[in-house]
Amino acid sequence: MNLRRIRLAALDAAARNRLVRRRAVPDPDIRTAAARICDEVATGGDAAVRRLAELHGGGFRRIRPEELDGALGSLPTDVRDALERAARHIERVHRAQLPADIDVVAVPGVTVRRRWRPLRRIGAYVPGGKAAYPSTVLMTTIPARVAGVTEVVVATPEGPDGELPAVVLAACAVAGVDEVWAMGGAQAIAALAHGTETVRPVDKIVGPGNPWVTAAKLAVFGICGIDLPAGPSEALVIADHTADPRLVAVDLLCQAEHGPDSPAVLVTTDDELADRVEAEISRLLPQLERRDILEAALEEHGMIIITDDREASLGFAEEYAAEHVSIHTDDPERDAKVVTAAGSVYVGRWAPESAGDYATGANHVLPTGGLAHSYGPLSVADFGSWRQEQHLTRAGLTTLRPIIATLATAEGLTAHRLAVEARFEIEEDR
Repeated sequence: MNLRRIRLAALDAAARNRLVRRRAVPDPDIRTAAARICDEVATGGDAAVRRLAELHGGGFRRIRPEELDGALGSLPTDVRDALERAARHIERVHRAQLPADIDVVAVPGVTVRRRWRPLRRIGAYVPGGKAAYPSTVLMTTIPARVAGVTEVVVATPEGPDGELPAVVLAACAVAGVDEVWAMGGAQAIAALAHGTETVRPVDKIVGPGNPWVTAAKLAVFGICGIDLPAGPSEALVIADHTADPRLVAVDLLCQAEHGPDSPAVLVTTDDELADRVEAEISRLLPQLERRDILEAALEEHGMIIITDDREASLGFAEEYAAEHVSIHTDDPERDAKVVTAAGSVYVGRWAPESAGDYATGANHVLPTGGLAHSYGPLSVADFGSWRQEQHLTRAGLTTLRPIIATLATAEGLTAHRLAVEARFEIEEDR
Protein backbone atom coordinates (compact mmCIF):
# COMPACT_ATOMS: atom_id res chain seq x y z
CA MET A 1 0.00 0.00 0.00
CA ASN A 2 1.30 3.46 -0.93
CA LEU A 3 0.77 6.14 1.70
CA ARG A 4 0.75 9.83 0.95
CA ARG A 5 4.38 10.93 1.02
CA ILE A 6 5.39 14.48 1.92
CA ARG A 7 8.82 16.10 2.02
CA LEU A 8 8.78 18.36 5.00
CA ALA A 9 11.40 20.78 3.66
CA ALA A 10 9.24 21.46 0.60
CA LEU A 11 6.35 22.84 2.67
CA ASP A 12 5.91 26.52 3.39
CA ALA A 13 4.77 27.62 6.83
CA ALA A 14 1.08 27.69 5.91
CA ALA A 15 1.12 24.19 4.39
CA ARG A 16 3.02 22.82 7.37
CA ASN A 17 0.51 24.38 9.74
CA ARG A 18 -2.39 22.81 7.83
CA LEU A 19 -0.68 19.44 8.12
CA VAL A 20 -0.32 19.49 11.90
CA ARG A 21 -3.40 21.47 12.90
CA ARG A 22 -6.36 19.17 13.37
CA ARG A 23 -9.10 18.85 15.94
CA ALA A 24 -10.43 16.39 18.45
CA VAL A 25 -13.68 18.35 18.63
CA PRO A 26 -16.48 17.13 16.29
CA ASP A 27 -17.81 19.30 13.50
CA PRO A 28 -20.37 22.01 14.36
CA ASP A 29 -23.37 20.08 13.00
CA ILE A 30 -22.73 17.13 15.32
CA ARG A 31 -22.14 19.47 18.24
CA THR A 32 -25.44 21.22 17.59
CA ALA A 33 -27.37 17.96 17.29
CA ALA A 34 -25.71 16.46 20.38
CA ALA A 35 -26.50 19.57 22.41
CA ARG A 36 -30.14 19.22 21.35
CA ILE A 37 -30.16 15.60 22.57
CA CYS A 38 -28.69 16.70 25.90
CA ASP A 39 -31.37 19.34 26.30
CA GLU A 40 -34.05 16.77 25.52
CA VAL A 41 -32.75 14.42 28.21
CA ALA A 42 -32.42 17.28 30.71
CA THR A 43 -36.12 18.04 30.37
CA GLY A 44 -37.52 14.63 29.45
CA GLY A 45 -35.60 12.34 31.79
CA ASP A 46 -36.03 8.58 31.49
CA ALA A 47 -38.66 8.81 28.76
CA ALA A 48 -36.33 10.87 26.58
CA VAL A 49 -33.45 8.44 27.07
CA ARG A 50 -35.69 5.50 26.12
CA ARG A 51 -36.99 7.26 23.01
CA LEU A 52 -33.47 8.18 21.90
CA ALA A 53 -32.25 4.64 22.56
CA GLU A 54 -34.99 3.32 20.29
CA LEU A 55 -33.86 5.73 17.57
CA HIS A 56 -30.10 5.42 17.92
CA GLY A 57 -29.51 2.21 19.88
CA GLY A 58 -27.46 1.69 23.01
CA GLY A 59 -30.24 0.54 25.33
CA PHE A 60 -31.33 1.89 28.69
CA ARG A 61 -31.30 -0.40 31.70
CA ARG A 62 -29.34 -0.87 34.89
CA ILE A 63 -27.26 -4.01 35.19
CA ARG A 64 -27.85 -6.05 38.33
CA PRO A 65 -24.82 -6.78 40.54
CA GLU A 66 -25.34 -10.51 40.15
CA GLU A 67 -24.96 -10.12 36.38
CA LEU A 68 -21.44 -8.74 36.94
CA ASP A 69 -20.49 -11.63 39.22
CA GLY A 70 -21.99 -14.13 36.80
CA ALA A 71 -20.07 -12.65 33.88
CA LEU A 72 -16.81 -12.85 35.81
CA GLY A 73 -17.47 -16.47 36.71
CA SER A 74 -18.28 -17.36 33.10
CA LEU A 75 -14.97 -16.14 31.67
CA PRO A 76 -12.27 -18.54 30.52
CA THR A 77 -9.51 -18.73 33.11
CA ASP A 78 -6.91 -17.05 30.90
CA VAL A 79 -9.16 -14.04 30.17
CA ARG A 80 -10.02 -13.57 33.83
CA ASP A 81 -6.36 -13.85 34.76
CA ALA A 82 -5.38 -11.26 32.13
CA LEU A 83 -8.01 -8.81 33.42
CA GLU A 84 -6.91 -9.25 37.03
CA ARG A 85 -3.21 -8.89 36.22
CA ALA A 86 -3.84 -5.79 34.09
CA ALA A 87 -5.94 -4.35 36.92
CA ARG A 88 -3.10 -4.86 39.40
CA HIS A 89 -0.65 -3.09 37.10
CA ILE A 90 -3.02 -0.16 36.58
CA GLU A 91 -3.57 0.16 40.32
CA ARG A 92 0.17 0.06 41.03
CA VAL A 93 0.99 2.78 38.49
CA HIS A 94 -1.88 5.03 39.51
CA ARG A 95 -1.40 4.68 43.25
CA ALA A 96 1.96 6.38 42.78
CA GLN A 97 0.10 9.39 41.33
CA LEU A 98 -1.92 10.25 44.44
CA PRO A 99 -1.50 13.98 45.12
CA ALA A 100 -0.22 15.15 48.50
CA ASP A 101 -1.53 18.12 50.46
CA ILE A 102 0.75 21.16 50.45
CA ASP A 103 1.34 23.91 53.04
CA VAL A 104 3.23 27.03 51.96
CA VAL A 105 4.18 29.84 54.33
CA ALA A 106 4.14 32.94 52.13
CA VAL A 107 5.36 35.19 54.97
CA PRO A 108 5.35 34.58 58.73
CA GLY A 109 1.74 34.36 59.87
CA VAL A 110 0.35 33.59 56.39
CA THR A 111 -0.11 29.95 55.42
CA VAL A 112 -1.70 28.84 52.14
CA ARG A 113 -2.83 25.25 52.31
CA ARG A 114 -3.84 23.15 49.30
CA ARG A 115 -5.87 20.04 50.05
CA TRP A 116 -6.70 17.42 47.41
CA ARG A 117 -9.94 15.53 47.86
CA PRO A 118 -11.59 12.84 45.70
CA LEU A 119 -14.84 13.46 43.85
CA ARG A 120 -18.05 11.95 45.17
CA ARG A 121 -19.52 10.28 42.07
CA ILE A 122 -18.03 9.89 38.59
CA GLY A 123 -19.29 8.43 35.33
CA ALA A 124 -17.01 6.45 33.02
CA TYR A 125 -18.16 6.08 29.43
CA VAL A 126 -16.93 2.88 27.79
CA PRO A 127 -17.47 2.56 24.01
CA GLY A 128 -19.27 -0.53 22.83
CA GLY A 129 -22.04 -1.63 20.51
CA LYS A 130 -20.09 -3.45 17.79
CA ALA A 131 -16.95 -3.97 19.88
CA ALA A 132 -15.96 -4.75 23.46
CA TYR A 133 -13.44 -2.69 25.43
CA PRO A 134 -12.88 -4.23 28.88
CA SER A 135 -9.48 -2.53 28.97
CA THR A 136 -11.21 0.87 28.91
CA VAL A 137 -13.35 -0.19 31.87
CA LEU A 138 -10.17 -0.81 33.85
CA MET A 139 -8.41 2.34 32.64
CA THR A 140 -11.28 4.67 33.57
CA THR A 141 -12.51 3.13 36.82
CA ILE A 142 -9.44 1.81 38.66
CA PRO A 143 -7.82 5.29 38.88
CA ALA A 144 -11.12 6.56 40.30
CA ARG A 145 -11.09 3.82 42.91
CA VAL A 146 -7.45 4.60 43.77
CA ALA A 147 -8.37 8.27 44.11
CA GLY A 148 -11.04 7.39 46.67
CA VAL A 149 -14.14 8.28 44.63
CA THR A 150 -17.19 7.20 46.60
CA GLU A 151 -19.34 6.00 43.68
CA VAL A 152 -18.03 4.82 40.32
CA VAL A 153 -20.58 4.47 37.52
CA VAL A 154 -20.08 2.92 34.07
CA ALA A 155 -22.23 3.59 31.02
CA THR A 156 -21.67 1.44 27.93
CA PRO A 157 -23.93 0.72 24.95
CA GLU A 158 -25.45 -2.69 24.42
CA GLY A 159 -24.83 -4.59 21.21
CA PRO A 160 -27.28 -5.35 18.40
CA ASP A 161 -28.41 -8.39 20.39
CA GLY A 162 -29.47 -6.18 23.29
CA GLU A 163 -26.74 -7.53 25.55
CA LEU A 164 -23.48 -6.27 27.01
CA PRO A 165 -20.38 -8.42 26.39
CA ALA A 166 -19.58 -10.68 29.32
CA VAL A 167 -15.95 -9.55 29.27
CA VAL A 168 -17.01 -5.92 29.79
CA LEU A 169 -19.28 -6.84 32.70
CA ALA A 170 -16.50 -8.97 34.15
CA ALA A 171 -14.08 -6.03 33.94
CA CYS A 172 -16.60 -3.97 35.90
CA ALA A 173 -16.61 -6.67 38.57
CA VAL A 174 -12.80 -6.81 38.69
CA ALA A 175 -12.61 -3.01 39.03
CA GLY A 176 -15.26 -2.88 41.76
CA VAL A 177 -17.65 -0.63 39.85
CA ASP A 178 -20.68 0.41 41.89
CA GLU A 179 -23.22 0.93 39.13
CA VAL A 180 -23.40 -0.18 35.48
CA TRP A 181 -25.84 1.11 32.88
CA ALA A 182 -26.48 -0.30 29.44
CA MET A 183 -26.85 2.97 27.57
CA GLY A 184 -24.82 4.74 24.94
CA GLY A 185 -24.34 7.76 22.75
CA ALA A 186 -25.07 11.38 23.51
CA GLN A 187 -28.15 10.43 25.55
CA ALA A 188 -25.99 8.41 27.97
CA ILE A 189 -23.70 11.39 28.55
CA ALA A 190 -26.72 13.62 29.10
CA ALA A 191 -28.27 11.17 31.58
CA LEU A 192 -25.04 11.01 33.59
CA ALA A 193 -24.66 14.79 33.61
CA HIS A 194 -28.22 15.95 34.22
CA GLY A 195 -29.62 12.92 35.98
CA THR A 196 -33.03 11.37 35.34
CA GLU A 197 -35.68 9.75 37.49
CA THR A 198 -33.50 6.62 37.76
CA VAL A 199 -29.95 7.84 36.98
CA ARG A 200 -28.40 10.07 39.61
CA PRO A 201 -26.10 12.78 38.20
CA VAL A 202 -22.32 12.52 38.45
CA ASP A 203 -19.68 15.12 39.28
CA LYS A 204 -17.51 14.30 36.28
CA ILE A 205 -17.60 12.19 33.09
CA VAL A 206 -14.48 10.52 31.72
CA GLY A 207 -13.69 8.13 28.90
CA PRO A 208 -13.45 8.02 25.10
CA GLY A 209 -16.24 7.74 22.58
CA ASN A 210 -17.38 8.53 19.06
CA PRO A 211 -17.93 12.12 17.85
CA TRP A 212 -21.47 12.17 19.29
CA VAL A 213 -20.19 11.19 22.73
CA THR A 214 -17.43 13.79 22.55
CA ALA A 215 -19.86 16.48 21.41
CA ALA A 216 -22.23 15.60 24.25
CA LYS A 217 -19.40 15.83 26.79
CA LEU A 218 -18.65 19.32 25.54
CA ALA A 219 -22.36 20.21 25.70
CA VAL A 220 -22.68 19.21 29.37
CA PHE A 221 -19.39 20.75 30.50
CA GLY A 222 -20.39 23.26 33.13
CA ILE A 223 -23.21 21.04 34.36
CA CYS A 224 -20.51 18.58 35.37
CA GLY A 225 -16.80 18.20 34.72
CA ILE A 226 -15.26 16.22 31.85
CA ASP A 227 -11.77 14.85 31.28
CA LEU A 228 -11.08 16.03 27.71
CA PRO A 229 -12.62 15.89 24.24
CA ALA A 230 -11.17 12.81 22.51
CA GLY A 231 -11.06 12.35 18.76
CA PRO A 232 -9.99 9.37 16.66
CA SER A 233 -7.07 7.28 17.89
CA GLU A 234 -3.79 8.19 16.22
CA ALA A 235 -0.20 7.00 15.94
CA LEU A 236 3.03 8.69 14.91
CA VAL A 237 6.23 6.69 14.47
CA ILE A 238 9.66 8.34 14.38
CA ALA A 239 12.13 6.06 12.60
CA ASP A 240 15.59 6.24 11.06
CA HIS A 241 17.73 3.91 8.93
CA THR A 242 18.28 1.57 11.89
CA ALA A 243 14.57 0.77 12.30
CA ASP A 244 13.04 -2.60 11.50
CA PRO A 245 10.39 -1.91 8.82
CA ARG A 246 8.10 -4.65 10.12
CA LEU A 247 8.03 -3.18 13.62
CA VAL A 248 7.35 0.29 12.20
CA ALA A 249 4.52 -1.14 10.09
CA VAL A 250 2.82 -2.94 12.96
CA ASP A 251 3.06 0.13 15.20
CA LEU A 252 1.29 2.18 12.52
CA LEU A 253 -1.37 -0.50 12.04
CA CYS A 254 -1.89 -0.95 15.78
CA GLN A 255 -3.83 2.28 16.23
CA ALA A 256 -5.17 2.62 12.67
CA GLU A 257 -7.37 -0.45 13.22
CA HIS A 258 -9.45 1.51 15.73
CA GLY A 259 -11.39 3.26 12.98
CA PRO A 260 -11.37 4.57 9.40
CA ASP A 261 -10.70 8.10 10.68
CA SER A 262 -7.54 7.19 12.64
CA PRO A 263 -4.34 8.95 11.48
CA ALA A 264 -1.16 6.88 11.09
CA VAL A 265 1.99 8.91 10.44
CA LEU A 266 5.55 7.77 9.76
CA VAL A 267 8.27 10.41 10.19
CA THR A 268 11.64 9.35 8.81
CA THR A 269 14.83 10.58 7.22
CA ASP A 270 15.10 7.46 5.07
CA ASP A 271 13.20 7.00 1.78
CA GLU A 272 14.31 3.38 1.55
CA LEU A 273 12.85 2.63 4.98
CA ALA A 274 9.59 4.27 3.90
CA ASP A 275 9.44 1.96 0.86
CA ARG A 276 10.07 -1.11 3.01
CA VAL A 277 7.42 -0.07 5.54
CA GLU A 278 4.83 0.31 2.78
CA ALA A 279 5.75 -3.15 1.50
CA GLU A 280 5.34 -4.60 5.00
CA ILE A 281 1.94 -2.96 5.42
CA SER A 282 0.79 -4.44 2.10
CA ARG A 283 2.03 -7.86 3.20
CA LEU A 284 0.39 -7.69 6.62
CA LEU A 285 -3.02 -6.27 5.69
CA PRO A 286 -4.53 -9.49 4.28
CA GLN A 287 -3.78 -11.24 7.59
CA LEU A 288 -5.70 -8.77 9.76
CA GLU A 289 -9.36 -9.05 10.74
CA ARG A 290 -10.06 -5.33 10.38
CA ARG A 291 -8.50 -5.02 6.94
CA ASP A 292 -11.30 -2.85 5.54
CA ILE A 293 -11.03 -0.37 8.41
CA LEU A 294 -7.24 -0.32 8.14
CA GLU A 295 -7.27 0.31 4.42
CA ALA A 296 -9.75 3.17 4.82
CA ALA A 297 -7.69 4.76 7.61
CA LEU A 298 -4.41 4.47 5.72
CA GLU A 299 -5.84 5.76 2.43
CA GLU A 300 -7.52 8.78 4.02
CA HIS A 301 -5.30 9.55 7.02
CA GLY A 302 -2.03 7.70 6.53
CA MET A 303 1.10 9.60 5.51
CA ILE A 304 4.86 9.46 5.44
CA ILE A 305 6.80 12.60 6.31
CA ILE A 306 10.33 12.64 4.89
CA THR A 307 12.66 14.91 6.83
CA ASP A 308 16.26 16.06 6.31
CA ASP A 309 17.62 15.07 9.71
CA ARG A 310 16.86 13.86 13.23
CA GLU A 311 16.13 17.35 14.53
CA ALA A 312 13.53 17.92 11.82
CA SER A 313 11.84 14.59 12.62
CA LEU A 314 11.62 15.38 16.30
CA GLY A 315 10.51 18.92 15.58
CA PHE A 316 7.64 17.71 13.41
CA ALA A 317 6.58 15.22 16.09
CA GLU A 318 6.46 18.09 18.61
CA GLU A 319 4.28 20.16 16.29
CA TYR A 320 1.94 17.27 15.51
CA ALA A 321 1.48 16.28 19.19
CA ALA A 322 0.14 12.79 18.53
CA GLU A 323 -1.76 10.58 20.93
CA HIS A 324 0.76 7.72 20.54
CA VAL A 325 4.40 8.31 19.56
CA SER A 326 6.70 5.35 18.90
CA ILE A 327 10.45 5.88 18.58
CA HIS A 328 12.54 3.54 16.42
CA THR A 329 15.91 5.26 16.13
CA ASP A 330 19.55 4.52 16.89
CA ASP A 331 19.14 6.13 20.33
CA PRO A 332 15.47 6.06 21.35
CA GLU A 333 16.18 6.99 24.97
CA ARG A 334 17.90 10.18 23.83
CA ASP A 335 15.13 11.07 21.40
CA ALA A 336 12.35 10.36 23.90
CA LYS A 337 13.65 13.18 26.09
CA VAL A 338 12.95 15.64 23.28
CA VAL A 339 9.35 14.55 22.68
CA THR A 340 7.22 16.47 25.17
CA ALA A 341 3.99 16.93 23.18
CA ALA A 342 2.55 13.40 23.11
CA GLY A 343 -0.13 11.47 24.93
CA SER A 344 2.13 8.47 25.48
CA VAL A 345 5.63 7.72 24.17
CA TYR A 346 6.83 4.20 23.38
CA VAL A 347 10.59 4.01 23.54
CA GLY A 348 12.45 1.49 21.38
CA ARG A 349 11.77 -1.81 19.66
CA TRP A 350 10.45 -3.59 22.77
CA ALA A 351 7.73 -1.02 23.51
CA PRO A 352 4.66 -1.69 21.33
CA GLU A 353 1.68 0.63 21.71
CA SER A 354 -0.51 -2.34 22.61
CA ALA A 355 1.57 -2.89 25.76
CA GLY A 356 0.32 0.46 27.02
CA ASP A 357 -3.21 -0.19 25.80
CA TYR A 358 -3.50 -3.32 27.92
CA ALA A 359 -0.79 -4.27 30.32
CA THR A 360 1.89 -1.80 31.49
CA GLY A 361 -0.46 -0.03 33.90
CA ALA A 362 -0.08 3.31 32.12
CA ASN A 363 -3.41 4.87 31.16
CA HIS A 364 -4.64 4.51 27.59
CA VAL A 365 -7.18 7.35 27.75
CA LEU A 366 -5.03 9.95 25.99
CA PRO A 367 -5.32 13.36 24.31
CA THR A 368 -5.86 13.34 20.54
CA GLY A 369 -6.18 15.86 17.73
CA GLY A 370 -3.17 17.89 18.89
CA LEU A 371 -4.47 18.30 22.44
CA ALA A 372 -1.30 16.63 23.73
CA HIS A 373 0.13 20.16 23.64
CA SER A 374 -2.04 20.98 26.66
CA TYR A 375 -3.43 17.72 28.11
CA GLY A 376 -1.91 14.54 29.49
CA PRO A 377 -3.17 10.99 30.03
CA LEU A 378 -6.10 10.31 32.34
CA SER A 379 -4.75 10.10 35.87
CA VAL A 380 -5.72 9.86 39.52
CA ALA A 381 -5.65 13.66 39.69
CA ASP A 382 -8.59 13.76 37.26
CA PHE A 383 -10.79 12.15 39.92
CA GLY A 384 -10.36 14.80 42.57
CA SER A 385 -10.03 18.53 43.04
CA TRP A 386 -7.96 20.92 45.09
CA ARG A 387 -9.30 22.96 47.98
CA GLN A 388 -7.45 26.09 48.98
CA GLU A 389 -7.30 27.27 52.60
CA GLN A 390 -5.76 30.55 53.77
CA HIS A 391 -4.72 30.88 57.40
CA LEU A 392 -3.64 34.33 58.66
CA THR A 393 -2.61 35.62 62.05
CA ARG A 394 -2.74 39.29 63.10
CA ALA A 395 0.97 39.61 62.40
CA GLY A 396 0.54 38.05 58.98
CA LEU A 397 -2.27 40.39 58.00
CA THR A 398 -0.26 43.33 59.29
CA THR A 399 2.50 42.41 56.83
CA LEU A 400 0.04 42.18 53.94
CA ARG A 401 -1.99 45.28 54.91
CA PRO A 402 -0.14 47.85 52.76
CA ILE A 403 -0.10 45.54 49.71
CA ILE A 404 -3.85 44.97 49.92
CA ALA A 405 -4.62 48.64 50.52
CA THR A 406 -2.51 49.81 47.60
CA LEU A 407 -3.81 47.30 45.07
CA ALA A 408 -7.46 47.63 46.19
CA THR A 409 -7.22 51.41 45.81
CA ALA A 410 -5.61 51.03 42.38
CA GLU A 411 -8.50 48.83 41.27
CA GLY A 412 -11.17 51.03 42.82
CA LEU A 413 -12.43 48.25 45.08
CA THR A 414 -13.04 50.10 48.32
CA ALA A 415 -14.75 47.22 50.10
CA HIS A 416 -11.68 45.05 49.56
CA ARG A 417 -9.60 47.58 51.49
CA LEU A 418 -12.30 47.94 54.14
CA ALA A 419 -12.34 44.17 54.75
CA VAL A 420 -8.77 44.53 56.05
CA GLU A 421 -9.03 47.86 57.84
CA ALA A 422 -12.20 46.88 59.69
CA ARG A 423 -10.39 44.08 61.50
CA PHE A 424 -7.84 46.46 63.00
CA GLU A 425 -10.48 49.12 63.77
CA ILE A 426 -12.61 46.59 65.69
CA GLU A 427 -9.62 45.51 67.71
CA GLU A 428 -8.77 49.15 68.55
CA ASP A 429 -12.37 49.81 69.65
CA ARG A 430 -12.30 46.97 72.20
